Amino acid sequence: SRVNSPHTKKDRAPREAQKRWLRTAGLGAGLAFSAFLLWSSLGADDGVAEVLAHRGEVLAGRFIEVPCSEDYNSHRRFEGCTPRKCGRGVTDVVITRQEAEQIRSIAEKGLSLGGSDGGASILDLHSGALSVGKHFVNLYRYFGDKIRTVFSEEDFRLYRDVRQKVQLTIAEAFGISPSALHLTKPTFFSRINSTAARTAHDEYWHAHVDKVTYGSFDYTSLLYLSDYLQDFGGGRFVFMEEGANKTVEPRAGRVSFFTSGSENLHRVEKVHWGTRYAITIAFSCNPDHGIADPAFP
Repeated sequence: SRVNSPHTKKDRAPREAQKRWLRTAGLGAGLAFSAFLLWSSLGADDGVAEVLAHRGEVLAGRFIEVPCSEDYNSHRRFEGCTPRKCGRGVTDVVITRQEAEQIRSIAEKGLSLGGSDGGASILDLHSGALSVGKHFVNLYRYFGDKIRTVFSEEDFRLYRDVRQKVQLTIAEAFGISPSALHLTKPTFFSRINSTAARTAHDEYWHAHVDKVTYGSFDYTSLLYLSDYLQDFGGGRFVFMEEGANKTVEPRAGRVSFFTSGSENLHRVEKVHWGTRYAITIAFSCNPDHGIADPAFP
């Protein structure tokens, strides 16, 4: 049988003190670890290790080349267009803030006709898709001739001019002919606020790859129409990379563009306050996936 060593009270006292110290130290370490986990989870939600473009900067052009993924191999290739050089860029000198304000007014006018019950609303002038409640309607059919009193011919002309400028920017950055790029769907306005999601369409914050989500996309661009920390909080664009995510802080008139494969896995942070406006303009190398500019009805 096991024999316990005899201890006096005097012997036990240091041991009890040691146990109390270990318990205190253990509790402290546990709290520190919990704080670290909380910090890590906040950092993970934020997902930011490096800012690619600060809101306060005015960038003539910043481009980062990254290795292309294999996503393009499962689609028909178009030499001189299908990405062989992949990457992401940001510029603040292609679209003026005045143009961004005018473009935003188009979004505001269109979305005033509807809007999602959740936090994310869509307006697509090409297909006519408009968020209304928990659904979408075709605004051209649904509102008919009223559309001519909402939008002007100048709105559609400006929309086309801005699209052309973005197209030229992408072509120049990736060394391809602008005529090789075909505007593709969906190209749309988005309005995001902090209202809780009501349907899956409102859950804009999930990480995704555009080429996987929309097979027609080869080059994606975003034109921001409002300012981070001035018009809204949260809502930064995050390129997700192992160990070092890169973020773009929206600024009215800022164009962010990138190849659409999984080399540019990305997400948008949840908007915590205010309203974030942007327009997604996408291009395909496949002319079969091309769409026309929207025409004034």
